[in-house]
Amino acid sequence: MIIKLKDTELNVETPHSSSEGATPVVFLHGFTGSSGDWKFLFNRLPQGYSPYAIDIIGHGRSSSPADASLYSAEAISNQILGVIHYFNLKKVILAGYSMGGRAALSFAVENPGLLKGLILESATAGIIDENERRERASSDLRLAEFIENNPIEAFADYWMDVPLFATLKKLPENVYAEVKKNKMLNSKTGLANSLRGFSTGVMPQLWDKLENINCRTMLITGELDKKFTGINIGMSRKIKLSEHEVIESAGHNTHLERPENFLNLLNRFLTGLQKAEG
Repeated sequence: MIIKLKDTELNVETPHSSSEGATPVVFLHGFTGSSGDWKFLFNRLPQGYSPYAIDIIGHGRSSSPADASLYSAEAISNQILGVIHYFNLKKVILAGYSMGGRAALSFAVENPGLLKGLILESATAGIIDENERRERASSDLRLAEFIENNPIEAFADYWMDVPLFATLKKLPENVYAEVKKNKMLNSKTGLANSLRGFSTGVMPQLWDKLENINCRTMLITGELDKKFTGINIGMSRKIKLSEHEVIESAGHNTHLERPENFLNLLNRFLTGLQKAEG
């Protein structure tokens, strides 16, 4: 369903059977993804949990405004807050993959009191080194211009060939083709402005704020994704009440490459939260 917020409209998918009183689990997809990426687990969460999946601004069926300031870390956090208020949710469990993980982390460090739990898949707290941040920001801006000046198919070809996603080529051909097709359904304006407003090079680095997180947190990375596994080892040391799980034979997108392994970790975490609450 499309909900109207102050400055934008967001699509939020949730089963019609969401039970009243259930703990909400809010899912945030990665760059070029959509809420549909999470539908495989909608009916497979433990009893007592209800899923909500947001199309982040510039993606899926959400609006793609021309104003890049609406894509900033602060703006996206406010949009997540708007969804929480719209559905009259109390404390939520926030789960995000890659860009969605960065969005979840940005929200968590500023709104720790609204979270029952946090699940971060292949996320990062940002880039600390200023020179590296500037170089990455420049690279991200060049990519934004490439998206705007070329057919969406050309960008999809480029993006699926990024080394970070090399392991996706091990997927069955029909699954890989569907993933690529879905990326091309996004708006060029939305994708370009997502990079301008909330790329890894542009987002504020959050390493010095990780201690603000006071809920149980699970970090998930793929065994074959050495870079993000290393990053998450460092994040886990700074986040209280955190655990870091590595999924074997998976790259950056663990929930796509090893959905059953991802779901097992997710449900174990959610069941553990229920037991901790008594």
